[in-house]
Amino acid sequence: MTGTPLARPRWYRAATLAAALLLALAAALLCVRLDTPLPWMIGPLFASAGACMLGVPLKAPVQVRYAGQWAIGTTLGLYFTAQVVGTLASWAGWIVLAVLFALALGMAAGRLLQALSGADFVTCFFAMAVGGASEMAAQGERHGAAVERVAAAHSVRMMLVVATIPFAIRWWSGHGLPAVIDLYVPGATEVRVAGLLLLIALTALGALALMRLDSPNAWVIGPLLVAMVLTASGLHLSRIPEWMIHLGQLFIGVSLGTRFTPAFVHTAPRFMAGAAVCALLMIGLGAAFGALLAALAGINPGVAVLATSPGGIAEMSLTARVLHLGVPIVTAFHVTRMVAVVLLIGPLYRRSAARRAPP
Repeated sequence: MTGTPLARPRWYRAATLAAALLLALAAALLCVRLDTPLPWMIGPLFASAGACMLGVPLKAPVQVRYAGQWAIGTTLGLYFTAQVVGTLASWAGWIVLAVLFALALGMAAGRLLQALSGADFVTCFFAMAVGGASEMAAQGERHGAAVERVAAAHSVRMMLVVATIPFAIRWWSGHGLPAVIDLYVPGATEVRVAGLLLLIALTALGALALMRLDSPNAWVIGPLLVAMVLTASGLHLSRIPEWMIHLGQLFIGVSLGTRFTPAFVHTAPRFMAGAAVCALLMIGLGAAFGALLAALAGINPGVAVLATSPGGIAEMSLTARVLHLGVPIVTAFHVTRMVAVVLLIGPLYRRSAARRAPP
């Protein structure tokens, strides 16, 4: 007879978290020294992922991810001044086009993954949808997908996006990418302690409210919306200190990296290889679509590629911030896509499954 495994003692969980954060800090400082893009995210992500796959017991509780998402969401929201919000309205048509492209790209990649791996259609469909890992895994589970494969495929896609897009844009910026003067700057220009404390309280309440509504990415979207409303209204309470932004990136990197366990290496090798191939194709096609969008819309190519890449809100918007490439535009594209995918992916799957069903 088998029993329920005993929960780890509190000291053990604290020790695995402390080890993860110390390793992440060392990796981040190394990447800062090497002058890599997004050093405070890329270093912790790859260091913790590598250590976890080698069997080192590192853990990051969900609260760590929430804290990182809060820092990034609030930081992004401070860019949306009234003038910026008015300017973004002119991009609505292009944002809709990018959302349609992302939906079509995910569906096509799902069919390709099924052909490469031989896995069932529902698992491949949700594994390649351009949405968040937790949201797509939850929706896939409702329709009978293999949840662990869906989550693993999204983890691989996110790691490949972070490993390629920031470096490519950074290299391109120095080798032929048209120069751009970024006119988008945060509304708040200095740190005010009282204002910062009030901003933290209000944005945290926004996140908790969206959690009560079971909203996806609540700790990114909630703080972003609250900070956006305050900034667009001319209420510039405080900017976020740079050390908080770095810490937020580190927390997100650790949260992504600790998803990779020793068992991950042995999880359906054919499926995971197919997922990696599909993710790389999605990155390439997303970049090509971004270049086309840049030509049609008159937008800087770097901004367009970040806006249409199959990455997450935090990762791509942070890359835009570091490289001074239109943070509000990139954020608006990714937030709209995230909402559209969450709302539409279920009906799209049901329609696709109905068309595939035998008469």
